[in-house]
Amino acid sequence: MPKDRKLRLEPPPTAAPPPYEAGYRKPPAASQFKPGRSGNPKGRPKGARNKRPALNDERLKTIIVDEAYRTIKVSEGKRQITIPMAQAIIRALAVNAARGQHRSQQLFAELLSETERANKQQSDEWLQTAIEYKHEWEEELERRERLGVSGPEPLLHPDDIEIDMKTGQVIVKGPMTKEEKVRWDRLRARVEECDLEIKELTASLQDRKNTRFRRFIEDEIAHEKRLRDIIVNAIGEWPKRDGLTHKRQSVKPLRDHRS
Repeated sequence: MPKDRKLRLEPPPTAAPPPYEAGYRKPPAASQFKPGRSGNPKGRPKGARNKRPALNDERLKTIIVDEAYRTIKVSEGKRQITIPMAQAIIRALAVNAARGQHRSQQLFAELLSETERANKQQSDEWLQTAIEYKHEWEEELERRERLGVSGPEPLLHPDDIEIDMKTGQVIVKGPMTKEEKVRWDRLRARVEECDLEIKELTASLQDRKNTRFRRFIEDEIAHEKRLRDIIVNAIGEWPKRDGLTHKRQSVKPLRDHRS
């Protein structure tokens, strides 16, 4: 063999690597982080840790409200129920007051008194607003009727407001917003269409001697009556009014004699 001839020694073939098995702490190879590349390319936003709330951002109040209405599980007898945190605290306070704890009794009495006072004030304000609205629109509609003039229709007709002066209860049987008024007007118009259709079908029923046509007309009348009942159950019966005229109820604005 020539001396200048070099032999190239090849390493022996290595065995194939064993197949990679994904499992605990062994994510699939396709989802592993690539070498030299961050797993969070964007990283934490600059100043995110020390970011202060805006001047109009009451973050603490938001946190308090979120925590107050976060639901928790409490024991009630032999079962557990889920209630807001605020309700759980008030319930615990009331239970301690019922057990005779003087401090809890004092706090619970103050909370109850303040809540009832706020509810009474809100009820009085709502009653005052309803009476003034009803009284002013009654006078305006009577003025229009007396002078024979017309004007924009009230959002809520005064006849749709019922006031019990003994209890201070106000019942509104009409729309409260412009959007609701549009829907109510459509429904009320549909009730009038039902009444007209029922009247015409009933009149034509008397002229039909053919049993087949009579059955068809009777089915149409029943359908219109069912539709009318559905609408009336939703918005109540609409009193018949000529334009905006109505029967006035003697209701005057409250002054200083509210209970």
